[in-house]
Amino acid sequence: MRNCSKVLISLLLSGAVILGGCAGGAAGDKEVSNILSMIDESAEDQTLAEDPNEEQVGNTLEEGAPESVTDENVADAEEISKEKSVYVSKADVPEGTFQADFSFPEWRGFADDTLALNDMMSFDFYSGQGKMYLFPDEGVESFDFYINSKKVDVSNVLGGSSYEVDFSEVALNGRNTLQVSNVTPFDGETKVRVIVPYPEVLEGTPSEVGINEEALSLISDIIESDVEHGFTSSQLAVIRQGKLVYQNAWGYKNTYSPDGEMLSDKEPVDNNTLYDLASVTKMAGVNLAIQKMVTDGTIRVDDKISDHLGPEFYEMVINFRYKGYDAVSDEDQLKWKANLTIKDVLCHRAGFPADPKYFNASVDIGANAYSYEGANLLYSGCGDGEKTKAETYNSICKTPLMYEPGTKTLYSDVDYMLLGFLVEKVSGQDLNTYLKENFWEPMQLTNITYNPLENGFKASDCAATELSGNTRDGQIYFPGVRTETLQGQVHDEKAFYSMGGVSGHAGLFSNATDLAKLFSTMLTGGYGNNRFYSRACIDLFTSPNSEDGAAWGLGWWREGEFQRVGFFGTQSGNNTFGHQGWTGTIAIIDPDRDLVIVYLTNKINSRLINKANTGRFRGGAYTAATLGFVPQILSIGMDTDEDITGQLTDLLASMTRESVELIPIDAEGDNPYYDNAKSKLELLEKRCKECDCHEYDSLIEEIKNKLY
Repeated sequence: MRNCSKVLISLLLSGAVILGGCAGGAAGDKEVSNILSMIDESAEDQTLAEDPNEEQVGNTLEEGAPESVTDENVADAEEISKEKSVYVSKADVPEGTFQADFSFPEWRGFADDTLALNDMMSFDFYSGQGKMYLFPDEGVESFDFYINSKKVDVSNVLGGSSYEVDFSEVALNGRNTLQVSNVTPFDGETKVRVIVPYPEVLEGTPSEVGINEEALSLISDIIESDVEHGFTSSQLAVIRQGKLVYQNAWGYKNTYSPDGEMLSDKEPVDNNTLYDLASVTKMAGVNLAIQKMVTDGTIRVDDKISDHLGPEFYEMVINFRYKGYDAVSDEDQLKWKANLTIKDVLCHRAGFPADPKYFNASVDIGANAYSYEGANLLYSGCGDGEKTKAETYNSICKTPLMYEPGTKTLYSDVDYMLLGFLVEKVSGQDLNTYLKENFWEPMQLTNITYNPLENGFKASDCAATELSGNTRDGQIYFPGVRTETLQGQVHDEKAFYSMGGVSGHAGLFSNATDLAKLFSTMLTGGYGNNRFYSRACIDLFTSPNSEDGAAWGLGWWREGEFQRVGFFGTQSGNNTFGHQGWTGTIAIIDPDRDLVIVYLTNKINSRLINKANTGRFRGGAYTAATLGFVPQILSIGMDTDEDITGQLTDLLASMTRESVELIPIDAEGDNPYYDNAKSKLELLEKRCKECDCHEYDSLIEEIKNKLY
């Protein structure tokens, strides 16, 4: 009884209402007095019983009660302790914007003739977390309250007060349902208000969410082996069902000197290291901002660009013919740009060229070729921060369209440079400030920013990118080009030289964990007490943008019918969306599996494979750089109890064999594709030894003879 007394006292002191267990409701004055009296009496009885000199008369136990603790008693107690509860306590309603804000009865504002739905509403949450807030009007006398069919005791909830409801023990992954019935008095005016925030990302384990840890181990082994054979670095974060279940980092912040020699004093990356996101910026920066503006009603996707940027957007256009395209009349250029919509630009169907080099005076943009100095009619300057950024805006306004908007899809950085300017014009803030105030700070994300060296980070906090600036091992030159190893500065030329490091198309730095948390809002629409975008907005932006455009949403890449398997894997659902970045980064959101994967690399922190191709770096030769291998292997064994050890070994054997086939016919011994194949071979050999598997002995010897 002493233990029971301690529990009762603890409950009284806490002020909490515990529901669904042994105790329920906050006691009234009389009940409190009775409970305290019981505690006093029980304490006295316990003292008497424990006095060794006190003679006991008869049986001190209640009739029929067991005289000793048995396995059956323990089992019963454990069963009671497992009963799921909902906890209600007085609390102020927090400020914010929420997933749901309903008033019952008749939450729709009128009596729906289906009747049953007047008392019920659903919302999205995750198992293991969940809070909502009750605010009954002053005159409320009583009401019935259910969460996921669990009746909650609200008999002590008083009208005119606000309460926090912790329903984490009964929360479900996905759709949850609440019911408020029989609000009295039923006078058509007295209401019970229910406010539901958004779920957040909690810590978890892979096994909790159906991810096989053997699959994760193989991913880690592949990356680690590739690093041992010359790969640069990478970082991985996985969120599923509202839980961060995996984060890891491999390799070094800067692996090589500019001449390609491996550094001896390399500093390892960790989970906080920032990576240059390249074009993943388009989604993490501009798309999320535009989605919020659409949800808030600030803009519409069918708005004309000129509605927000003004007539200078089309009036400044100059006209010249692009190589390979038909000439366009001045009249059509004006008309096309005047009618260009936000949706056209999001879909990369606006008509802009893919990569106009506004920063290089010697590039003929019409011919897309290097020419004499002064050939670039759209040159805006090189460097000089905000001044050059303002000139670049003018250059975009001057840029003629290559084709009539909406008639074809051509991926263009200009599209998102333009959209970045639009966000800044509508919000009155630069992109970094807008995103920080509207997303990062509300979500408490501290490892994401533009221009990290200007925002509290050091170069050593970042993974380096190209070894020789933007020269591609000395193959490219223009006045002002950077020649030193880039670390903490955006690699993308237009973002750095033309936009001061802050652009809609590139420039963001982040670690994998913060980026995964940010993208988790694409599954929920918000985070905590912060609403970012409506469900309708998410559907609008992530659905196919046209009947024949299943691989594209509004800005987002889509899996469609196996159209992005090299990035998203073959097991991802058709509705999977995300984006890739040129530096070696990818973000994947799979709503069908409630899964977010962010995998970041700095594969370009290496020399070119050969100087004839200035877009192929040695780091890109490794499996760890291919991006799509992560979701492919991660999906193996997901949501099953199958033993996948043999399957993974068979897959690794096949990957080893195929890695040899990737070696170019004319490759010499220092070609990184040799190193990649050796990495797979050594990993297969190690794995087979560990499991005493001899099935692949002959294959291992065969490949050894080819590689050594």
